[in-house]
Amino acid sequence: MKKGILFLIGLIGFFLEGQAQELDFRVIINSDRSRFQNTEVFNQMKTSFEQFLNGRTWTSDEYRPEERIKGNMLITISEVPQIGVYSATVQVQVVRPVFGTNYESVVLNFIDRNWTFEYQESQPLEFNRFSFLNNISSLLAFYANIALGMDYDTFALKGGNPYYEVANDIVNNAQQSGRVGWVQNPSDRRSRYWLINDIYISTVYAPIREAIYLYHRKGMDQLATAPEEAYNSILGAIQLVAEANRLQPNGIFTISFVDAKSDELVSILKNAPFDIREQAVPLLLEIDPNNARKYNELLKS
Repeated sequence: MKKGILFLIGLIGFFLEGQAQELDFRVIINSDRSRFQNTEVFNQMKTSFEQFLNGRTWTSDEYRPEERIKGNMLITISEVPQIGVYSATVQVQVVRPVFGTNYESVVLNFIDRNWTFEYQESQPLEFNRFSFLNNISSLLAFYANIALGMDYDTFALKGGNPYYEVANDIVNNAQQSGRVGWVQNPSDRRSRYWLINDIYISTVYAPIREAIYLYHRKGMDQLATAPEEAYNSILGAIQLVAEANRLQPNGIFTISFVDAKSDELVSILKNAPFDIREQAVPLLLEIDPNNARKYNELLKS
């Protein structure tokens, strides 16, 4: 009898482990700028948002707990114009482990500058892919699927398509709300509309998705075991990003790539053969002139 109970407990544990959720996000809420006195509402907000992101099953794949996709969501409350209404910026960071190491590579580092939402203490958060319910669940679900898409793209060429399709559906449904960030605005390209447009809809930036796969799976994952091939793959990824940037300079997908990768690229390339650095630096200066000084340092050794 005892053995039977232990077997049943083990079976349940195995099943639950197999059904582990995909995301492991930490939500940080900074309310200092808002000067709003009720800090308890922000504690509840953090718990509620983390539960929404981490407590749901977003894919049909099985994840072990250690395989969950790690990320941070920094929400900076800039204003509380009235009770229950909040204006904020959102910074989303997603990391991915590099094979055979303890190193985590930043895959996405994106700042969403315009988010206004309504929240009441103990408010339940519901989500429906095919309809806009509120500006909280739509934004959280959007970035959950962007995170999944980016992660899957690093392991398989265009592997993130199913999740970008969901993110695109969320944007299309949210447009009926007329809320900032969901609609096309040429003067504000750091928005959800333009992010999914550049990643998934536009063919101009398709080379960057290929670059993300090449950089991570053929570059970073191979760096310890096959450095020559890995450095060439990383150079190939930079060439693809430059190709997209020439067609449409300063797109938000290009900016997002360099925001995530500029420091890492310098750290990696300083150990690369000189001929790799010699080819990479002019391309990086083209893509990311704001960081020219640190890229030029790569040619001094």
